[in-house]
Amino acid sequence: MTIGDKIKNEVFHSEFNFQTSRSSGPGGQNVNKVNSRVTLFFNVPNSQSLTEAEKELLMGKFPNKMDKEGSLHFDAQSSRSQLENKKTAVKKFNEFLEKAFEKKKKRKATRPSKAAKERRLKAKRVRSEKKAMRNKNF
Repeated sequence: MTIGDKIKNEVFHSEFNFQTSRSSGPGGQNVNKVNSRVTLFFNVPNSQSLTEAEKELLMGKFPNKMDKEGSLHFDAQSSRSQLENKKTAVKKFNEFLEKAFEKKKKRKATRPSKAAKERRLKAKRVRSEKKAMRNKNF
């Protein structure tokens, strides 16, 4: 099962831990009373849905995004609603995983065409002649 399939089937949702806190976002006086900020925690080493290779790749690629226990943190506080912030945090997690496991395309080596080489050489000649005309020794 690929990461994309795991994300679509919401395999990771059972392993999420959520913590709420007071947000610094919009809400006026409501901010001081309601815990609308949501932090999603995902423990990579203890995950049952990731293979060992996937765990190693995540821990090797992103050691600075993890705490000492190997948990990933995703915060969301853009909305006044705790539920919306929870959805946003899950979305951030999914986008992070997709990006982490994305295969980079291999670069194909190319050469400049004959016409491109000629244009470059012609431009060099024109530049050289222009600079030679600046010389005061005729």
